[in-house]
Amino acid sequence: MFEGIAASKGIGIGKIKLIEECELKFVPKHIDDVEKEKLRFENALNKFKKDTAESAESIRKNIGEKEANILEGHIAMISDPAMNSKMMEIIEGGQCAETAVDTVCDMFINIFSQMEDELMRQRSLDISDIKTSLIKILLGVENVNLSQLESGTILITKDITPSMISQIVKDNVAGVITEIGGTTSHAAILLRTIEIPTVLSVAGITKQVKDGDVAIVDGNDGVVYIRPEEELLSKYKLKREEYIKKKIELKELVGVETHTKDNIKLKLYCNIGTPKEAKTVIESGGEGIGLFRTEFLFMDSNHLPSETEQYNSYKEAVDLLSDKTIIIRTLDIGGDKDIPYLGLKKECNPFLGYRGIRYCLGNIDIFKIQIRSILRASAFGKVKIMIPLVTCVDEIRAVRKIVEDCKQQLKAEGIEFDKKIEVGCMIETASASLIADILAKEANFFSIGTNDLTQYTMSVDRGNQNVTYLYSAFEPSVIRSIKNIIDCAKKQGIEVGMCGEAAADELMIPLLISFGLEEYSVSPSLALETKSVISKWTKKEADELADKVLKLSTKAEIIKLLQEYKK
Repeated sequence: MFEGIAASKGIGIGKIKLIEECELKFVPKHIDDVEKEKLRFENALNKFKKDTAESAESIRKNIGEKEANILEGHIAMISDPAMNSKMMEIIEGGQCAETAVDTVCDMFINIFSQMEDELMRQRSLDISDIKTSLIKILLGVENVNLSQLESGTILITKDITPSMISQIVKDNVAGVITEIGGTTSHAAILLRTIEIPTVLSVAGITKQVKDGDVAIVDGNDGVVYIRPEEELLSKYKLKREEYIKKKIELKELVGVETHTKDNIKLKLYCNIGTPKEAKTVIESGGEGIGLFRTEFLFMDSNHLPSETEQYNSYKEAVDLLSDKTIIIRTLDIGGDKDIPYLGLKKECNPFLGYRGIRYCLGNIDIFKIQIRSILRASAFGKVKIMIPLVTCVDEIRAVRKIVEDCKQQLKAEGIEFDKKIEVGCMIETASASLIADILAKEANFFSIGTNDLTQYTMSVDRGNQNVTYLYSAFEPSVIRSIKNIIDCAKKQGIEVGMCGEAAADELMIPLLISFGLEEYSVSPSLALETKSVISKWTKKEADELADKVLKLSTKAEIIKLLQEYKK
């Protein structure tokens, strides 16, 4: 048995096809004919764009529009002057094109890989993919063709990229195993979308197998078996049938109201980062959007998005969601999320610095543009405004004044908007949790951001490997904080939701039901599973379990008990 990272659920059984990519080596050299080398680079760049566009079109036809945007994003990245002009500068300095690509890509990989935000770290993987593809073209190395694999193939390779996945015929690939990679990579996202069981980061696996070996890929538990005994093979064939049956049952929940076993109705929303993702919310069984991360509109641009550009993006999501609720979070930058053209200064401790609503209140002109665009979109649907990183009452009062100022401007201009639009706040700091009773009198709703709430409550930098053992939403302090926030919201009569990862955790869900959480906002891919888990619990059962949990003293004790009661 080999262990790795469970990246795409399911059970795959078949025969191995080992893909061994040749090592990309080049010798850095000085160039005398700079113009000729620049032309060689431009030709490689044009070929990369053409090949990538073709791969994106293949993904668009066989997988979907959103997934095609992943590869089109690669074209946008390499077209950014911040990247290709630096490569040209190095070539003009007398270095070969391979050195230029290698140097500049490594610089950006290093910048993004050190960021805490998973979506920002993903950019480092994208740039690594771009670098590999460009250097292959410069060296004249052909890509491996994966379109001709036989039915029932278990594909094993050191790494797999979106461009490789674009060639795969889904019916022919029973599973994927790699030596490197993680669950947030775009390759993992694509493999989950086309539902191919995948286990990533299986150390040394390419040296342990040969073509034709029988393998089992357990994408649920992140384990791989090579040349399994007949008894184990039979066991996994049965597990595969059970998994397929469960998937069919989950799909039957699309369109079904979210409720507990004793029919307490709850709301199941989804988190998105771009307006186009709104379509997947409906397809995934979501009932609204609990978190629209607007910072990606800013990150995916090389200039400050205008009011019209922002309005069009928000309205696109509103139109796709029809009459369903959309909670739009205002610009949340700083910390590990930088936008170069905004000129954020480097800080010694950015997570305790100029980020979230602090930045927006310090840059009123930028903030007002966003508020106006959200208000304009609110004329067409159920839109709410949500403020990130609130720590005191002054911040929400300041935001409310800005919202009112923008309303008056729009009214004077004859532009429609929802006059009763709700303004809520994320509760994700220890300070906000401690004054949740006061904030509940100022906000129209709460949304608990468990990722940051855990970080700030436990005083843990998630990027510091020495203290990550303390980072858990199951710590007694975090659980008590969550309960207090919900209690304060309910006492004041405002709605309370959760948009952090804990909202989809099957161990946490019974506690949230007991505490009285009304809205669960999760990744679209986890919506149906979350709905299914909620439907297995009665309030009485959840209350009895929560009472026991609140008497425990450690994270280990809490997790052990919750696992014993897992349904």
